[in-house]
Amino acid sequence: MSNALAIGQGGPSAPPPLALYVHLPWCVRKCPYCDFNSHAVHDALPEARYLDALCSDLEQSVPLVWGREVGSIFMGGGTPSLFSPEAIDRLLTTARTLLKVSPRVEITMEANPGTVEAGRFRGYAEAGVNRLSLGIQSFDDRHLRALGRIHDAREARRAAELALASFERVNLDLMYALPGQTSDEARADIDAALALAPGHLSCYHLTLEPNTPFAVDPPSLPDDDAAADMQAMIEARLADAGYGNYETSAFARGGQRCRHNLNYWQFGDYLGIGAGAHGKLSFHDRIERHARRKHPREYMDTMLAGQLEQSIELRTLGRGDLVFEFMMNALRLTDGFDRRLFEERTGLSVAVLSLRLAEAERRGLLEQDLHRIRPTLLGRRYLNDLLQLFLD
Repeated sequence: MSNALAIGQGGPSAPPPLALYVHLPWCVRKCPYCDFNSHAVHDALPEARYLDALCSDLEQSVPLVWGREVGSIFMGGGTPSLFSPEAIDRLLTTARTLLKVSPRVEITMEANPGTVEAGRFRGYAEAGVNRLSLGIQSFDDRHLRALGRIHDAREARRAAELALASFERVNLDLMYALPGQTSDEARADIDAALALAPGHLSCYHLTLEPNTPFAVDPPSLPDDDAAADMQAMIEARLADAGYGNYETSAFARGGQRCRHNLNYWQFGDYLGIGAGAHGKLSFHDRIERHARRKHPREYMDTMLAGQLEQSIELRTLGRGDLVFEFMMNALRLTDGFDRRLFEERTGLSVAVLSLRLAEAERRGLLEQDLHRIRPTLLGRRYLNDLLQLFLD
């Protein structure tokens, strides 16, 4: 038995829900705050060749997930809306041909204002996309320029209106604590989003990630107290508007929670295909993390040559990895998690958490009963401090 499962019931009690993540890595221009695996398009987008590589990747990966039902598909980037509706249709047709896709599958596609128009949205919907996530970030032209976005506030509103006319399920991404942003300006962004009435909103605190232009030359950002006030204002404003804050940055009306992201946060499995895509897959005796080659050209070359093994970095999770990675995801959820879920998804006894749970509870960061473990409001505010207690 591997050290990943030295304490527990011999592995996950049953395969967890499975999702498919597809990475489409190109953007018109890379934003200065972004640390994702994304690349500016300098020449023509190699759409056909990249689709060939994705389909090859998927075909070679089928034995890893044979017979398991896929409950959600998420196309992220990069800017997936740079790809044509015909390319998305081919991708989803291949997925349905090779995998056991649920008839109730949630299919999300990320899009950016400035790369969309009405005909494309209709084409994506006809291809099978039933949820759109739109990267608005702000409705203020000054802040959009500071973030290096290629769209302006007018285009943001138009794209949101087109999305809401084409899809029943729409998420709008917003950011706060932006360079030079005031609390009133953050409220104005939230109010502009609420006026559009999407079913889901994601509100992210701008952070300076390593190896980004913003980290090298930091802009002037609101201080920690001002950012915390913005977060509290956003949570209160959205609660008053009927949006439940079910995860650190996610707010949804009834029935609009993102099933794909919930699968991540509940430590479900996901097959990740595409350049730099990550995945997590459970087997009867181990849990693995997979990562594809990051550079698109190298990824395409290896996949088109049928060399899946040469394109994947594989890591089997040890016990300490399992504890921390489960808690890192599940404690993002406002309602926390059922104790049984920890044992089902990790194969470990929940008893391995007891001392750390007691310490977190003593510090007021966490609360627990016979059934559930959840972060307190203080724990949600200081999530990194809470998570550090579960590091080996």
